[in-house]
Amino acid sequence: MVKEVTLENIKAFAKQLISNFSHKIILLKGDLGAGKTTLVKAIFASLGESDQVSSPTFGIANEVQLPEEKAYHLDLYRIEHSEELAQFGFEEYLYSGGYCFIEWPEIAKHYIPETHHTISIETIDASTRKITFV
Repeated sequence: MVKEVTLENIKAFAKQLISNFSHKIILLKGDLGAGKTTLVKAIFASLGESDQVSSPTFGIANEVQLPEEKAYHLDLYRIEHSEELAQFGFEEYLYSGGYCFIEWPEIAKHYIPETHHTISIETIDASTRKITFV
């Protein structure tokens, strides 16, 4: 699925994305400021999360309590070596059974199972993004 999305319709797009999820590991790719965290926040809201979700950049991982399960939002931007992934328990998040949204997943490519989705976000202009979901 490829779609142009604006901030005004991001919540509706998040609901559409969720209906297409068949895997719980979702990789997010895009430049700094492309909207990866904004999209994850909209997805969590659509899944029933009521608290304000923040970017996990400085803490690397955020745990979010959804009505039926826990979900995880990981930001690997500051990870310099793949060995650091084991130090904070990366695989535990992957195999927790809950949703696991991973920003900047490239450093973890050897850990990621084949059963995952990838969301790529490309900036069109200040408020429009081209989002590709696989």
